[in-house]
Amino acid sequence: MSFPLNPAQREAVRYLDGPLLVLAGAGSGKTRVITAKIGHLLERGVDAGRVAAITFTNKAAREMRERVGELLRGQGRRDRVDDLTISTFHALGLKIIRGDTAALGLKPGFSILDPDDIEPIVAELIATTDRARARAAQWTISKWKNALIGPAAAAKAAQNDDEAAAAIAYRRYDDTLRAYQAVDFDDLIALPVALLAGNAAAAAKWRERCAYLLVDEYQDTNPSQYELLKLLAGERAAFTAVGDDDQAIYGWRGASVDNLAQLPQDFPALKVIKLEQNYRSTVRILRSANALIANNPKLFDKKLWSQHGHGDAIRVSPAVDDEAEAEGVVRRLLAHRFEHRGRHSDYAILYRGNHQAKLFEKQLREQNVPYLISGGQSYFERTEIKDVVAYLRLIANDDDDPAFIRAITTPKRGIGATTLAKLGAIAGVRHESLFAAVFAGETAAAVPARQRDILDVFCTLINNLRFRAAREPAGRLLDELVAAIGYEDFLLAHCEKKQAATRWRSVRDFIDWLTTKGEADRKTLLELTQMIALITMLEGQETSDADAVRLSTLHAAKGLEFPHVFMVGLEEGILPHREAVANGNVEEERRLMYVGVTRAQRSLHLSFCRRRKRAGEHVECQPSRFLGELAKEDLRWSGEPLPEDEAAREKSAGSARLKTLKALVTR
Repeated sequence: MSFPLNPAQREAVRYLDGPLLVLAGAGSGKTRVITAKIGHLLERGVDAGRVAAITFTNKAAREMRERVGELLRGQGRRDRVDDLTISTFHALGLKIIRGDTAALGLKPGFSILDPDDIEPIVAELIATTDRARARAAQWTISKWKNALIGPAAAAKAAQNDDEAAAAIAYRRYDDTLRAYQAVDFDDLIALPVALLAGNAAAAAKWRERCAYLLVDEYQDTNPSQYELLKLLAGERAAFTAVGDDDQAIYGWRGASVDNLAQLPQDFPALKVIKLEQNYRSTVRILRSANALIANNPKLFDKKLWSQHGHGDAIRVSPAVDDEAEAEGVVRRLLAHRFEHRGRHSDYAILYRGNHQAKLFEKQLREQNVPYLISGGQSYFERTEIKDVVAYLRLIANDDDDPAFIRAITTPKRGIGATTLAKLGAIAGVRHESLFAAVFAGETAAAVPARQRDILDVFCTLINNLRFRAAREPAGRLLDELVAAIGYEDFLLAHCEKKQAATRWRSVRDFIDWLTTKGEADRKTLLELTQMIALITMLEGQETSDADAVRLSTLHAAKGLEFPHVFMVGLEEGILPHREAVANGNVEEERRLMYVGVTRAQRSLHLSFCRRRKRAGEHVECQPSRFLGELAKEDLRWSGEPLPEDEAAREKSAGSARLKTLKALVTR
């Protein structure tokens, strides 16, 4: 190996005899283990085409590929990285579907619909114009699909009228998607599960492709992902699952910590290796993290330890109200940065919910402090990008009705609701797409000549681009597309001048990126379109290397680390969240607090409010119960006198800082 491994890591890397669970505590080097194990497999002569590493985000997959590339270059095997499968669960699922579209009743140019496309489909199926009700039904159907619960079982499981309506819609939902030659995000796991379970040849092929399977963040898997893992592993079961039950914080979106408990039952030969040495945090931070999480029942006992020294005490600061909390946190952050000559990017402000960011943003702006927000609007969620992508989806798959509707009405070209309703009626009778209905004989009689001409011109453009899509560079076709539809003129006519310029620049950046991507990866317009759909749903904003304070929810901060962390809003009702308390989910909230604590490398600052403004009125707040579960000897409450030895150290450190400041002023 090109980097040192501790004994537990080394054992995990070298174990190849069967199923393995690596319990990797926060900051214990799990990515290092996965990377090193891939290198070890290749050193042992395993064909790279038989090794698969599965992650949960595109970013994690990219970083792992980069690390493996560095390792293999160090071993003189530069040509083998591309032979490995390193991807997300959903990207692997897409690859499996692409390999067997005929068996699944799909054509090669199938579409991947995002939640915005699906909402109107579900709304129609449950006969509602209430967007909130449609989204709730959409979420319920998704939850059932992720749990591998079919429509019949869903109908029996429905506990109220809304769930019963969702179950009825569920019966027709998949048929509707297939009529569009489309899949949703959940299908990228559910369809491969159905394929591998029912097709022995496909199962054998993919078990060979994933003969050595490594799964990162295993605690975040849902039931359908676990089923896919079992189908890929087969009887040989040469897999390595890396996870941490103490960081299972995604139960609300279907992840099941029960998958960890199920592993030893489904695989009796399972070997368990614990990674407990932490390479991130100080002893004090880890002592509090261990004390906190000890209040949860444990699937597997483990205790993090570190050689990073004792470290600073954890500071706890009550605030009069939420405005005072934001002002105090930013003031302390800036003072700390000044004293330690740090970068803005050394600091993170973490909170339970996005709504808490507003006051901290305001304070940072007032102090001219640069900041980034994790979980902000995705680049691919911008209106102008979604407009262009609708055309790309339609070029790739003319059965994609949601894409047809968005494209034909943007820019506006004289096709409105009346014409679309007539097309929809004809398409319904003929059991075909809106695009196909344009060419039906009935359309000539039902649609006025002017609208027919517009539709003919539009469909001719799409057909022309589709014909050329497999033969010509994507960049050339994209340039012709935006020119043909007059998108820049449309923006200038419908937006303020500055906004139009910003949106057009965004479109040009998008086209330039796709052009470069198509050339570098030798991808056709169809392949680029499916890639975009996957990126859109797997991750939002790309992280930035800018020197800026990071504002983030605790969920979005998982997997990250910062020298100095400020956790805010530590009150009952916020963390733990009042709904979690009502539903008996305090254990997951405690794990969320644990994730926050273990993001900190050198210093941790905690704060809460005595009262908080809600609906225009101040309400009294109680400190979070989790503050009382931290290691008391390592907490220093604001205004509390320091122990004698610590006071002496603080005085000495203060004198040193003052001396440094005087030297700076003199210079």
